[in-house]
Amino acid sequence: MDELRFKPWTNKNAPGRIVVIRYQAMGDMVITLPYLNDFKRQFPDAQLYLITTAEVSAIPLSLGLFHKVIVIKGGRSAKRQFFFTLCKLPFLLWQRHEVVMDLQNNKISRVIRRVLRPKAWCAFDRFSARSAGERVALTIAGLGLGKVKLNTEFDQHVNEQILTEKLISCGWKQDHLLIVLNPAGAFDTRHWPLSNYVELASLLKKENPRFQFLVVGLKNKLHPSIDYLKSMLKADLIDMTDQTDPAEAFALVRRVKLLITEDSGLMHMAWVQAVPTLAIFGSTRSDWSSPQGAWSVCLNSSDLDCGNCMLEKCIHGDNRCLTRYTPAFVYEKAIALLNR
Repeated sequence: MDELRFKPWTNKNAPGRIVVIRYQAMGDMVITLPYLNDFKRQFPDAQLYLITTAEVSAIPLSLGLFHKVIVIKGGRSAKRQFFFTLCKLPFLLWQRHEVVMDLQNNKISRVIRRVLRPKAWCAFDRFSARSAGERVALTIAGLGLGKVKLNTEFDQHVNEQILTEKLISCGWKQDHLLIVLNPAGAFDTRHWPLSNYVELASLLKKENPRFQFLVVGLKNKLHPSIDYLKSMLKADLIDMTDQTDPAEAFALVRRVKLLITEDSGLMHMAWVQAVPTLAIFGSTRSDWSSPQGAWSVCLNSSDLDCGNCMLEKCIHGDNRCLTRYTPAFVYEKAIALLNR
């Protein structure tokens, strides 16, 4: 089991050039951003270089946080990623980075760290029973340069006018407030029943007729959920699946009043920007993946004997960890978050 490992910075002057490594996945990449954002706030003159994969590079490339984003090709193949990483090593050696933040801690990132021989480094603890966000914060603090906290104010370089036009073309009424419905859990054991989403939407509409509901992301991951929600919610549902790239989706969720979500990358895009986030977890390990911040609530299975099982199929055959959360119960939690 991994433990936090680091070589602290001992120079009197702050480091000037730092390389951060985070290869995958989208949600894990996004989790690192508010803590790196706070580090940059504390050390504004430091140049942050990010090494990441092409698959998850869109959001970091859209932010003013990094001096340079080094994109590694190769898809999800570890062998190809390693090859393309080796191709970047001469450039990385030439940059003479003083610090390596290894927020991936796999075989490839450890090779980078050893080749660069930085004055200070830290390596992510992958397995301890803490949230991923807390582990990122502890990893960065291991450098001995001070603690970091959630800093949710990002410098985003996205065309907001184009986003507005896309929303309107998909059915947004500009005097209406947006609530994201995100039935995007990866497995059956992470899916809250779709009929519950519909009933919850009905309760929220009674609370405020000016609510509209938004779905965003990849259609191939949300289909046929989208078809069902559209058939039931009709004009109250705005379907923006396949209408945004990850950077636009990141900017879009900043506009919403509330995100009601299963475990997904979009969930992390919301809470890292202090967007009220109500997560409904089934088999997901909540100690690892729960959204953070006072603006987040996570309904999870940790109180059950079979909870946090990480299984794709329920051993009881009924997804009881999810079905026990009724639309009325989730509605009360949603209103409390909105009022907060």
